[in-house]
Amino acid sequence: MRHSYFRALENLTHSTKLPLPEVIDQLAFNSDGLMPVITQDAETLEVLMLAWMNKESLQKTLDKGRMIYWSRSRQEFWEKGATSGHIQELVNMSFDCDGDAILCKVIQTGAACHTGRKDCFYLKVKPDNKIEISGNPA
Repeated sequence: MRHSYFRALENLTHSTKLPLPEVIDQLAFNSDGLMPVITQDAETLEVLMLAWMNKESLQKTLDKGRMIYWSRSRQEFWEKGATSGHIQELVNMSFDCDGDAILCKVIQTGAACHTGRKDCFYLKVKPDNKIEISGNPA
């Protein structure tokens, strides 16, 4: 059971090293073979977007050093910036304590959102329970 693998890691000390292939094999991809990826600006720590990866896109990202997601709508690999030039260079990748989510810190070139905005979270809930749009589309 994958959960027990990550539970066993809880008591390991700081700087313990584990083989990456072993950890990847224990990740809890969903029934579609996907896992959510939170992408964060490595310098500002701003959350840029949420996307999805399968095991192969995760490995492609590590191999290339650029973010390569799985497009659920197109059912194909999606290299961020391949057509727009708004690439995301991988700085580091982390897995959460349950092995069911990925956090990637990146150097973002251009906009992260397909709308041309800096990030995908531009619909801001305000105290008056209204939504405020931040940023301008491309």
